[in-house]
Amino acid sequence: MVLGRSFEDMCAQMYYRGKMFGFVHLYNGQEAVSTGFIRLLKKEDYIVSTYRDHVHALSKGVPARSVMSELYGKATGICRGQGGSMHMFSKEHNLIGGFAFIGEGIPVATGTAFTCKYRREVLKEPGADNVTVAFFGDGTCNNGQFFECLNMAALWKLPIIFVVENNLWAIGMSHLRSTSDPQIWKKGPAFGMPGVHVDGMDVLKVRDVAKEAIERARRGEGPTLVECETYRFRGHSLADPDELRDPAEKAKYATRDPIAALTKYILENKLASEQELKSIDKKIEELLDEAVDFADASPHPERSQLLENVFADPKGFGIGPDGKYRCEDPKFTQGTAHV
Repeated sequence: MVLGRSFEDMCAQMYYRGKMFGFVHLYNGQEAVSTGFIRLLKKEDYIVSTYRDHVHALSKGVPARSVMSELYGKATGICRGQGGSMHMFSKEHNLIGGFAFIGEGIPVATGTAFTCKYRREVLKEPGADNVTVAFFGDGTCNNGQFFECLNMAALWKLPIIFVVENNLWAIGMSHLRSTSDPQIWKKGPAFGMPGVHVDGMDVLKVRDVAKEAIERARRGEGPTLVECETYRFRGHSLADPDELRDPAEKAKYATRDPIAALTKYILENKLASEQELKSIDKKIEELLDEAVDFADASPHPERSQLLENVFADPKGFGIGPDGKYRCEDPKFTQGTAHV
């Protein structure tokens, strides 16, 4: 959780220094959700995230230097600089994105869950008990994809956990003003799956709920919908002055900081000393300094990379029956405007 919080704070610094561009959505305050779920997963398990995906990537084991370089748009980034803040992806870590539009990751997550079930029940692959965790926010839960995928996952008993990171605000729209029943977890039983509400500011409570849901999915007993009530400590993105939320509400949730709460629990139960916790902070600080230095020193992508992963062929004009690029045919531009 300290890695996630410190990484996002460093992102804010680098953004305001002009090191990264576009929209950057930070995860401060929600670390208990990412840590509580993802640290229970195996490397082979899948996660699908949203545009607020940096910390999900870090929790899944993606190196901080790779995430930072991606934010810088550098060739050493996790997507070679082509994804940026909202499109983290790693085949190695089974991180399937990073999706900029709300709800669009849920069908993809349902697909990876179907893949896991198919490998287990049809292909009979040994040890094929992988699960998928799909993260999304409260603003997504009135969208059609959400309901369609809940239905499909329950119908086919797919090994997936739908995790709602309910931070109470969809950009500037209050959750209480935008939905007929604000208790999102109730939508689970409506589709025949368990629905659970948990304090998303308490990593130990999140972990307990996550453990049960993940084990249930591994046993082949189907999906679970988990609503984690949490709060983001910054604006919707670094371009958001955060003037819409009531200062009293922000102050109330600041007192429930998940990192401060866990620190208090650890010290009161003598699980670690204050010095040991400070050494973690120091280690993270050094790690992030190295990540920034690495990103600064990394090269920008080559211009030739622009059309990669865009068209089925690198030149983008299609390949003719003779195996040659259509654009190389002298007749290719006949009857068209020459540019």
